Amino acid sequence: MEKANATDTSRRRFLAGSAMAAGAAASGIGGGALFKSGTAKAVSTNARIVIAGAGAAGLSIATRLNRQLDGARITLIDSHQVHLYQPGLTLVATGIWEADHVADRNARYMPDSAEWIQDDVVAFHPDRNQVETADGSRVDYDYLVVTTGLQLNFDEIEGMDPSLIGSNGIGCVYDTPDNAAGTWNAASDYIRNGGVGLFTRPPGPIKCAGAPLKVMMLTEDALQDSGMRDRAEMHYLPPAEGLFSQPDTNDFLVSYLPEKRNIAIDWNHPLAGIDPENRRATFATPEGSRTLDYDFIHVVPPMSAPDMIRYGDLGWQEGDFRGWLEVDQYSMQHRRYPNVFGAGDVVGTPVGKTAASVKAQAPVVADNLVAAIDDRELPMEWTGYTSCPLITEKGQAMLVEFDFSLEMTPSFDFLKALEPQWAPWFLKERMLHAAYNAMLRGRV
Repeated sequence: MEKANATDTSRRRFLAGSAMAAGAAASGIGGGALFKSGTAKAVSTNARIVIAGAGAAGLSIATRLNRQLDGARITLIDSHQVHLYQPGLTLVATGIWEADHVADRNARYMPDSAEWIQDDVVAFHPDRNQVETADGSRVDYDYLVVTTGLQLNFDEIEGMDPSLIGSNGIGCVYDTPDNAAGTWNAASDYIRNGGVGLFTRPPGPIKCAGAPLKVMMLTEDALQDSGMRDRAEMHYLPPAEGLFSQPDTNDFLVSYLPEKRNIAIDWNHPLAGIDPENRRATFATPEGSRTLDYDFIHVVPPMSAPDMIRYGDLGWQEGDFRGWLEVDQYSMQHRRYPNVFGAGDVVGTPVGKTAASVKAQAPVVADNLVAAIDDRELPMEWTGYTSCPLITEKGQAMLVEFDFSLEMTPSFDFLKALEPQWAPWFLKERMLHAAYNAMLRGRV
C-alpha cells in the first residue's frame, strides 16, 4: 500500500480555521443537545444528589450541578484515585503515547463543595432511594445519577485473563494504561517478526467501537514502516456481518480493509477461547468452532453494564438493551424511576459509549435534573450525537460523526467524508485531550 501524505493545502485550510477548530475541539466537536426551555439562574434546594461513578460523565455532571444549584448536597461515590483519559489508550497501545500521558488524579476535578466517598456502589435500591457501598454502608438520595461506566467481561472468553495482556502475543486496548503499554510491547514483536495477526471484536455494544479498528490499522501501518508487511497476514474477525454502526462508514471499511490494506475480514467469528501457551484462538462460527494459530492477537472482551445494574432493578428488563441502564434516550431520565438519570457507557441507548457522547449527554442530564428539582418541564434532549476520529494510519484519520438517525453530522465542511486526512489526526493527537479536561470542569 502506498501511504497517503497530508498536503500543505490541507494543513493551511485547517489551521487557517484555527478559531473554529479550537472551538470545536473545546466543545468535544459537535453539540449533540437540543435546548427547549429553562433558566440560567442557580436553583435553591437542599436536595441530596448521589452520583455513582466519578469518570468522565460523573465529574462533568457534578461540576455542572455544583454551579447550577445553590444548597444541594452533592455526593460522588467512586474508589478510583486515578482518572484515566480512556480515548488515549489507543495511542498508548500503538506506541504513540506513553502510559503516563493518560493518567490523572480524580481529586483535581472534584467540585470543592461536593462530598467524595472513596468506595464503590455495589447495589442500587431505587424503591428506597438508597445506594449500597462495598463497605456495607447505605447512602440516601433524593436524586441519583448513574455514571458507573461499563464492565469488561474477560472471563467470558475461555482461558483469557487481563493478566495475560502483553505476554504470549496478546494485546488489548481496553483495561489499564499499563496493559495498553503491554499491548504495544506484544504488537512490537509482531511488527518486527511478522506472522499471523488476529484482531477481534465481541458481540454486543462496546465502548469506542472504532478502537479495535484503529489498533489494527495502526499496526498495519507500522508493519509497512518496518518493511515487514509482506511477511504479515492480518485478519479482522467481527462477531456478525458488520464493521461499524454508521452505514456509510461500514460500507467504506468493508471495501477499504481488504482492497487497500490487504486485511482479511472473517465474518461471524466471535472469540470463544484462547490458548496462550500455544498461541491458538477458538472462534464460535455458525459452522462450529474454528481454531486459528496466531503470532499476535488483539482481544476485545465482551462488555456489559456492571452486574448491580445488569441484574438489578435499574437495568432494561427486556429488549435490545437488556441489562444496560434503562433511560429515555433523549432526556437521559430513567423510564421507571423519574428521580434517576444516567450518562456515559452504562446507558442502554442506540448509539454512544464515546467521550463525545458524554460531552453531549452531561449538560442534558444536569439541566434536566435541575429542572426536575425545580418542578419544570425537562428542557434538554440528547440527539444521539457521537464522534469517532477513526485513525487509519499515523498522521491520518477520518472524523466520523453521527446521531440517532445514523446520518453523518459533520462539524467541519472542509473535511471530506470517508477520506483519511491530516486534520482529524491533529484533533485526536493534539487537541481533544485538553478539550476533555475542560469537559470534566464543566466548561464546555
